[in-house]
Amino acid sequence: MVKSILNRREFIGTTAAAGAGLLLTSCSPDAPVAAKKKSAQDAIHVALIGYGAEGTVLSESLMNIMNTGDIKVVAVCDIWDYARKKGQNTYKANGFEVNAYENYEDLLAKEKDLQAVVIATPDFWHAPITNACLKAGLHVYCEKMMSNTIEGARSMVQTMRETGKLLQIGHQRRSNPRYVFTLNRLLHQAHFCGRITAAQAQWNRAVSLDLGWPKHSDLTPEQLAKYGFKDMHQFRNWRWFKGLGGGPLSDLGAHQIDIFTWWLGTTPKSVIASGGSDYYTNHDWYDNAMVIYEFQTPHDQPIPTGIVRAFYQVQTTTSAGGGYFEQFMGTDGTIKMSEDPSICAIYPEVRADQQALADMVAKGLVRLKESPATDAAKVDVRETAQLAQYEIPVFFNKPPHQPHVENFFNAIRGTAKLNCPGDEAFSSEYPIHKANEAIASQTRIAITPEEVKA
Repeated sequence: MVKSILNRREFIGTTAAAGAGLLLTSCSPDAPVAAKKKSAQDAIHVALIGYGAEGTVLSESLMNIMNTGDIKVVAVCDIWDYARKKGQNTYKANGFEVNAYENYEDLLAKEKDLQAVVIATPDFWHAPITNACLKAGLHVYCEKMMSNTIEGARSMVQTMRETGKLLQIGHQRRSNPRYVFTLNRLLHQAHFCGRITAAQAQWNRAVSLDLGWPKHSDLTPEQLAKYGFKDMHQFRNWRWFKGLGGGPLSDLGAHQIDIFTWWLGTTPKSVIASGGSDYYTNHDWYDNAMVIYEFQTPHDQPIPTGIVRAFYQVQTTTSAGGGYFEQFMGTDGTIKMSEDPSICAIYPEVRADQQALADMVAKGLVRLKESPATDAAKVDVRETAQLAQYEIPVFFNKPPHQPHVENFFNAIRGTAKLNCPGDEAFSSEYPIHKANEAIASQTRIAITPEEVKA
């Protein structure tokens, strides 16, 4: 908890250098040169398990970090020969030789100098592989969701505690400099929103074809059965099938519902939800979902306390709605966040300290965006005037996942604490499982503080 709360004008003076520093180190050509490249002996030896869509994304960050000498990816693992070769060839094309394995058991048996693994498999494999790797003495970075079941996720936390090894879950916004700056400086210290009364988030995506696969690349029926898949269509589109993934709330909503719990400093006390299969006929999970959580912000948090209702929607049949974002609305202002910096903004209410805002602009902490022109003759005087919009001046020139992956390796070295350890991720992901239950039962589900603890 922040020991002393700054008012808006005090905040400006104490954060001017911090804001400029974030801009300088993240995007200025005059930024200090990165730390001296480490020797091969200093590098943390890492294996990547799963080279599908998410594994490919994480590899970009891993190779960037490899270029500094901080880590050495020594192996990739994937049950699909096509993906396995693609991963090995991609690393080779970037100057890195890695071994390749079909299954994680062989990898653990043969790679004796590993210190850490990054897991990016389908969700239902997260718990078995994570538990095996932790028990083998390795630190684990596992993509969200922790598991497709509450029991699987809980087992991961228990194994983390039993082994004493680190378990980072891939809610990468928790390491995003813009999110961290805005949470700590604007929300907690400056109380920019005042008392938060509502939050909303969304991630809408247009209709798309199911994933296919190249000719002559099929896994054999025996391989598919061995690894838990019915056929190649299910293997390639596992996110849509029960028993393998958790549907769109798990796939997309997990990132943003995590922001609700992180920023509000607590878990919800109830959830109601509605969803349905509105377009796809060959999926187990619903296409679209709308969820309402009710939070009671705790008194020991640095934001004013009260009831907060948070609405989340994921529409997988339209891309309308202004992109993917999280928005926190309060009595004094609103903060809108996204991994897309063009969407991020703050909106002060008219009652806010206007002189403080002017000083923030003068110091370069925020920048006023141009408001779209309106036809005054058509604006109803009973409507609230459009609020001014200010940009959040924190940018970085890395892939979105890289700061979170870097935090994992820094924690291994003992120079940082994990930004999303397994127990915190469990508490954040538990309400997502409950939202799926609420959709299935069409009832309001209560969530107690005790049940969200692993």
